Amino acid sequence: MKSTRPAHRCTECGYTSAKWVGRCPECQAWGSITEVGAVGSSPLRSVSAGPVSAKARPIGQVELAGARAVPTGITEFDRVLGGGLVPGALLLVAGEPGVGKSTLLLEVAHRVAAANGPTLVVSGEESAAQVRLRAERIGALHDDLYLAAETELSAVLAHVEDVAPTLLVLDSVQTVRSPAVDGTDGGATQVRAVATALSAVARSRNMTVILVGHVTKDGAIAGPRALEHLVDVVISFDGERHSTLRLVRATKNRFGPADEIGCFEIGDGGVVGVPDPSHLFVSRRSAPVPGSCVTVTMEGSRPLLAEVQALVASSGGGGSPRRAVSGLDSQRVAMVNAVVERRGGVRLADADVFAASVGGVRIIEPAADLALALAIASASKDRPVPAGLIALGEVGLSGEIRRVGGTARRLAEAARQGYTAALVPEDSGPAPKGMRLIEVPDLGAAIARLW
Repeated sequence: MKSTRPAHRCTECGYTSAKWVGRCPECQAWGSITEVGAVGSSPLRSVSAGPVSAKARPIGQVELAGARAVPTGITEFDRVLGGGLVPGALLLVAGEPGVGKSTLLLEVAHRVAAANGPTLVVSGEESAAQVRLRAERIGALHDDLYLAAETELSAVLAHVEDVAPTLLVLDSVQTVRSPAVDGTDGGATQVRAVATALSAVARSRNMTVILVGHVTKDGAIAGPRALEHLVDVVISFDGERHSTLRLVRATKNRFGPADEIGCFEIGDGGVVGVPDPSHLFVSRRSAPVPGSCVTVTMEGSRPLLAEVQALVASSGGGGSPRRAVSGLDSQRVAMVNAVVERRGGVRLADADVFAASVGGVRIIEPAADLALALAIASASKDRPVPAGLIALGEVGLSGEIRRVGGTARRLAEAARQGYTAALVPEDSGPAPKGMRLIEVPDLGAAIARLW
């Protein structure tokens, strides 16, 4: 006879345990483990061959028509997606509350409705009237754009059957529940069930589905990690509340590059794409000032000019000097600060050092090391970096300046923006037309060449 034993399952994430525990080891929820009955140990069963959905074919004979991306008409959004929306794909868009996710996706639904046929927007957080008011404000009214306010998965599927849309936008996946599974609304079990059902419907109807997801206080996507594995594209929508700039990044993309970035500006008329965002990250002034240097960062395949600023002030002799950072990696700023003092001959031990980026952009790549070092040295010496000059290179602990990837593309973008000189590592390649390259082996030589 088979021996049976009681089983316990978490109502939040579906974790199964042989014994009861007060806290689920998987999702860390308290009081969610309940007894579901007795289970027995069954022997392994052999699996025989069964029917197949489609016969295997040589890879060269597989049709590509169903996987072609359809442009949405919003250039910056299409850049992030890799060309547009792929029929049958499942996308997840996540971001903080109030950042503009719903407004952008409403504009996407409007453009798709005008070009490709019916689209359906299902809101689980707002009423249809509230969505209609937003659509009027941004000019997104169209006869083929349908709105519905539902929180039941069965009702959402009924709307899909009735409208037969080419695009479904669900705002948000945490507010829709499936009556077929247990679990609290917005829990891991419910979110996984809703996403799985919509994925199956999307592929069977060749319909693109965009899910809006909530984020935690740490910025991670709320819900089970399996949700990110289930979808085809994961897009993060970032932006500071005090800034109108919004950055759209693809952290996962099965149909294109996963490191592209789209720039948008939010205003009274909605979210508008910014095709040339470099001017947002560089200060415009009539004369150079101390403590400022411009570099070129790479966001995917797009080079962007960014300005790094530094301020060095006397600490007053009391306590440890302050080190404050905004928009930069604090660990890397501390390292560059130490290299500037030890290898560049700039005394900073008794001074407060503040470093920041302009425009709210976050710069984390090593290519900005040289610009940061020159900004700190410039602020300490109270002598500005010459106008029309950019700095590009990674700074090592011994003070050497290393080359970075995409140098030719970075220099070409700087030349297009009107910069005439570039401080770069040795062997950085030919200079673009109208630009002069100043090659330096180490940080000490770079500071000596400028001042």
